[in-house]
Amino acid sequence: MEIKTVKESYKLEFDKLAIHPLQSWAWGEFRKKSGVEVVRLGKFDGNKLTEAATITFHSIPHTSFKVGYIPKSKWPSDELLNGIYEEAKKRKCIFVKLEPNIPSGHPREGGDPFLKKDGSRIKSGMTEMTIIRSNHPLFTKFTQEIDLTKSEEELLKMMHPKTRYNIKVAEKHGVIVKERTDDKAFENYLTLMFETTKRQGFFAHTKEYHRKMWETLKGNMAHLFTAEYTTDGRSYTLVTWILFLFNNTLYYPYGASSDKFRNVMASNLMMWEAIKFGKKHGAKKFDMWGSLGPDADSNDPWYGFHKFKQGYGAKLIEFAGSYDLVINSELYRLYSILHNIRKEFLSLKRKFV
Repeated sequence: MEIKTVKESYKLEFDKLAIHPLQSWAWGEFRKKSGVEVVRLGKFDGNKLTEAATITFHSIPHTSFKVGYIPKSKWPSDELLNGIYEEAKKRKCIFVKLEPNIPSGHPREGGDPFLKKDGSRIKSGMTEMTIIRSNHPLFTKFTQEIDLTKSEEELLKMMHPKTRYNIKVAEKHGVIVKERTDDKAFENYLTLMFETTKRQGFFAHTKEYHRKMWETLKGNMAHLFTAEYTTDGRSYTLVTWILFLFNNTLYYPYGASSDKFRNVMASNLMMWEAIKFGKKHGAKKFDMWGSLGPDADSNDPWYGFHKFKQGYGAKLIEFAGSYDLVINSELYRLYSILHNIRKEFLSLKRKFV
């Protein structure tokens, strides 16, 4: 058994082991193009790749230190975790954040109990490591999923009556949903994306980020859809989404909508057509990428998206959470204090500014 970086000749094997698009080879290529340091580590049994992880390393401004990030992976075996620790140590990382794509309460690989809520010291090889449950997650702790192995009739029956009604409203208005690959459709996506985030006050990546993502992933796992409505001889793009199709799972990472003609319910038809697209291409489930929790606050700015997804009869999934693999314990304590101060300041700023 050997832990080493994975070469491109193992790309297909690497993707078979990845359990989420953010761990895919293509996503790593996109992150490299956007200026992020990417390391792909693998556990090899002879020439066979048996386990893999994509790690991104991010510089802390005005310092020589870095933070590592492993989103949506399996929980690393002790051997791979040891390799991750050593790679992070070489790069002067303070810690590596792990956010496994594992349901809450799931045991670690090998049958060991999952990490305790207050953190746990584990020993891997000759290295004793501290892993702490993080109070600063980057990815949402919940998502909503639809079982795409069900028939269309079963899926429609699962939906809220209002959702089914809204799909019919969009169909009666002649809304057309289609997959697009042309530059014009992508520019429409960018325009609507930034209109949506400005209107709703959400954070958005830069246009350059989205362009690099699309250039890298289109024709691989990314698919762009538009919902168009025609009235008085003029056609309007009302909704545009980018979906990921990866390892028999459909994902909904990016979506935007116009504030025009909201009465035609284009978003509802878009979701239904996305579901049918996933089924047609062999997806077993539809992961909607993120969600509020079971006691969602109706005043939360994300509540509308949460209810929209809920209307399709999706199942709420809770993930194991966010964990920090501590590399430099003293700097980690300082980093945590400064992070809490910054978080509190931003909270106060939102209240009073």
